[in-house]
Amino acid sequence: MSRIGNKPINLPQGVTATLENQVVTVKGPKGTLSMTAHESMNINIDDDAITVQRLDDTKTQRTLHGTTRSLLVNLVEGVTEGFKKQLKMVGVGYRAQMRGNKLVINAGYSNPVEMDIPEGITVEVLKNTNITVSGINKQLVGEYAANVRAVRKPEPYLGKGIRYIDEQVRRKEGKTAK
Repeated sequence: MSRIGNKPINLPQGVTATLENQVVTVKGPKGTLSMTAHESMNINIDDDAITVQRLDDTKTQRTLHGTTRSLLVNLVEGVTEGFKKQLKMVGVGYRAQMRGNKLVINAGYSNPVEMDIPEGITVEVLKNTNITVSGINKQLVGEYAANVRAVRKPEPYLGKGIRYIDEQVRRKEGKTAK
């Protein structure tokens, strides 16, 4: 029995969910999200809850059961609260700025790195070194934040680079002179 998959998903006030041909659409105050569920998952939508049931007890069915429920929870949370990732730039001369619909990052390279912002995501730059990526789709927010971090990953000797706000960078000692 899947502990995660068996829990019902409660729909908050103002959120509606519909099911049509295994496509679940969730509408809320922040927008609309949809996902296609696997054909072997039975999704039941009541007035205030969504439940997911599986057909049999094989290993693939059990894994799909919990995964489908988790994806549906992300849809509901996205249309009600949204998702946010915060990044911090550490290093002398490292800074970011918005230029139109692009994020421009100066991270120690000879030329600045320009990154297009996809639709459905908002990016804010605070104090030139703090970047906030927010949106209703958890996958898009996480992927864009990971791409920003990949411009200059934090290095272990001086700790310079782009990191998440809550990320701890393990520091190494470096060479010692005799």
